Amino acid sequence: MQLDDLEQVMEIENENFSVPWTETGFFTFLIREDTLFLVAQEKEEILGYCGVVMVQDEGDITNVAVKKSWQNQGVGKKLMEELVKSTEQEGVARLFLEVRASNEPALRLYRNMGFVQTGIRKNYYEEPREDGIVMMRERGEM
Repeated sequence: MQLDDLEQVMEIENENFSVPWTETGFFTFLIREDTLFLVAQEKEEILGYCGVVMVQDEGDITNVAVKKSWQNQGVGKKLMEELVKSTEQEGVARLFLEVRASNEPALRLYRNMGFVQTGIRKNYYEEPREDGIVMMRERGEM
């Protein structure tokens, strides 16, 4: 992800999340050395994005989103596969994420990629208030 991608990224962020990140929030993460943000695009159109913060041998996936018109077409899976591959090349052994308890398509994707539930964060999400499922994946679990 580049700074000039933010306009399209913000459109996807706003259509997918009831409490979206701000453009400043993305900018703050993009300039850090310990983050990796990827976009999927076709020609000039950004279809989706994902990001991770890496600390030593662990990574915390911060965002995964796909443009509504491109959902259920494998974009999220390809983004996650590339994110896993890239973080493993950086020495990350464990990836963590949180996902809404009701987000069955995402839960299915993450489980199929080797993520397992390690906990629940009660009332983690707002608007609507909902539990977050904490998941983790060890290197080589795909």
